[in-house]
Amino acid sequence: MNQIFRKKSINDLLIQGQRKDLNRSMGLLDLIFLGVGCVIGTGIFVITGVVAATSGGPAIMLSFVLAGIACALAAFCYAEFSSAVPVSGSVYTYTYATLGEIFAFLIGWDLILEYILAISAVATGWSAYFQSLIAGFGMQVPKMLASAPGMGEGGLVNLPAVLIILFITALVSRGVKESITFNNIMVFIKLGVILLFIVTGISYVKPENWTPFAPFGLEGIVTSAATVFFAYIGFDVIATASEEVKNPKRNMPIGIVTSLLICTVLYISVSAVLTGMVSYTHLNVADPVSYALRVVGQDSMAGIISVGAVAGITTVILALIYAQVRLSYAMSRDGLLPKTLAKVNSKFKTPFINTWITGFVAAGIAGFVDLTTLAHLVNMGTLAAFTLVSLAIIVLRKKHPDLKASFRVPFVPVLPAISALLCLYLALSLPLITWLSFFIWLMIGSIIYFSYSKKHSHLN
Repeated sequence: MNQIFRKKSINDLLIQGQRKDLNRSMGLLDLIFLGVGCVIGTGIFVITGVVAATSGGPAIMLSFVLAGIACALAAFCYAEFSSAVPVSGSVYTYTYATLGEIFAFLIGWDLILEYILAISAVATGWSAYFQSLIAGFGMQVPKMLASAPGMGEGGLVNLPAVLIILFITALVSRGVKESITFNNIMVFIKLGVILLFIVTGISYVKPENWTPFAPFGLEGIVTSAATVFFAYIGFDVIATASEEVKNPKRNMPIGIVTSLLICTVLYISVSAVLTGMVSYTHLNVADPVSYALRVVGQDSMAGIISVGAVAGITTVILALIYAQVRLSYAMSRDGLLPKTLAKVNSKFKTPFINTWITGFVAAGIAGFVDLTTLAHLVNMGTLAAFTLVSLAIIVLRKKHPDLKASFRVPFVPVLPAISALLCLYLALSLPLITWLSFFIWLMIGSIIYFSYSKKHSHLN
């Protein structure tokens, strides 16, 4: 029992964070754009419409507020941890230092699945918008190459989804500086397009479309909030960047809180305009934002939105691949996963082999697997991570009261406890199949931990 609950010392983590295996090249703006790049993508261009149509109605605005509040509480916890312990691995590393090795491994294992599925699901959304975009120029992808088996008529492989994952993998494998420059350009385009949609769409808003405001009741609002948590995965992504950020003690908390604020305001604004332009009952489509503009006769603007969506969703894929690689790199460096995943390329200063393994696995899932059921697991993984990081802050304050951090969560332990309970409440609204799948994945992880990781752990 002592072995599986053994912890990494905070001092060892701080020493590890001072090593220069990875390149510290990210400034504050890069960090904010990394968060916005991951959070604003599929959530705003796809999920807003689908969730409004199936469980939220116009009250999806309140769902984003509820999800935003839950996320803000967790974000405060991330902010304190990332400024106090600026080391790669995010919630995995924080859990290792506070709750013990078994919890750290299982949340890391959970997040690996979350990131891989998220990369694949987001690439599928990217493919839908890309095909919508080129259709405007009279081109189309052959049906057999347009979707995974079971997701469309005659589809054998979703080739656009596979190709975009492999392209981003190549970019991320070559270095942080190149990846971040590309990300910043794409985020700039994306934010411009979103603001253009809000300004254009607001003149077409019909208040009667907001009636009934909550057709699925309070249960629908809560269910929608749990579903749109998929959109808020970006804050864990920011925390994985700690070892590649200049002045992390100052920049990490500012980056986390600022990107959360920007993203929440944009989500609520787009949801309000979207459900005001078109009845929520018509928004269960792959490209709801473009669809709403076509309905009001703004076909040319719909094309521009598709360009923004393609750019925007591209940044989400980049951020997710980046985060998945840094997480598995941290776990491998601790001996809990094979050491190959922690090898840093001497030329590019990136975990090169790890990056390509991630890319090929995600591309295979996106190309050949129907993700409809699996997508809920991403929400479950995010909620589990947010719950653990909230609990870990309480332990950190108790065990290491003198640890210096540039940001400190107010009202500990009350605020972190509320954060954990709110995340658990949202998780309970997810379907039973999601919980079953989640526990099966944790059981597989437990087998791997006791048969390999426990023995190979550097703390052993």
